[in-house]
Amino acid sequence: MGVTVLQPYPLPEGKSGAHIIDQLSKRLLALGATHAGQFLVDCETFISTPQPHNGAPGRAVHVLHNSEYPASTFSIIDNGTGKQVAIVADNIFDLLMLKMTNTFTSKKQTKIESRGARFEYGDFVIKLGSVTMMEHFKGILIEIEYKSCVILAYCWEMIREVLQGFLGIAVGKDFPTYFAPQTIMTAMGQQQLHAKHNDIFEPMDTVKQYLEQFTNYRKHVALMGGMSSGPGGQQVGPSVLMSNSVAGLHRP
Repeated sequence: MGVTVLQPYPLPEGKSGAHIIDQLSKRLLALGATHAGQFLVDCETFISTPQPHNGAPGRAVHVLHNSEYPASTFSIIDNGTGKQVAIVADNIFDLLMLKMTNTFTSKKQTKIESRGARFEYGDFVIKLGSVTMMEHFKGILIEIEYKSCVILAYCWEMIREVLQGFLGIAVGKDFPTYFAPQTIMTAMGQQQLHAKHNDIFEPMDTVKQYLEQFTNYRKHVALMGGMSSGPGGQQVGPSVLMSNSVAGLHRP
């Protein structure tokens, strides 16, 4: 497992998600990539019940599955104040959540997934994900893994180059937000800045990035008052800056 980065893709005006994914697939194949099956990442969120009456934030359990790890269930427990605990378990964890209905209730209306084609391109694995929530299309999410690298700081420029090469959009030089420096508490009770882009990458890092992006899509839906489109529709989730080079996707 190498460093993995997620990149939301903006939909040009008047173009559907299905059309753009088809164009990106053709571009990857033209560059020499090979189709390597399908992938799926899904997320279901459970909220603690009953909710606190004193205005305090409730707890949430985010349960995610990644087709790259079919025997595992990933869970991220959020106490509502920004503190999270990540757990990797086997699939029996799903049954456990079903038996905890008196404590946690599923927010089925916000169940969200990214699925699509998987490609291999040299040392890279590239996935073109169509994001849907309750079967309504929300946007396109690109996953790229560099199998020969396990620390983002060593290979971010290479990943950027590959992304820009087939996406046709400008990708910022800064590390993705997930890898931005974080303030942590040391064992001595002191705060210090932690450079996450220097950490060895783990599978849970991919899952946490998906949760970050899925949360952005959910917030966008809430902000837009629940607006939605059918599968393959034109609505996007979080806004993403797009360069004029996107037009190049439609040239042979």
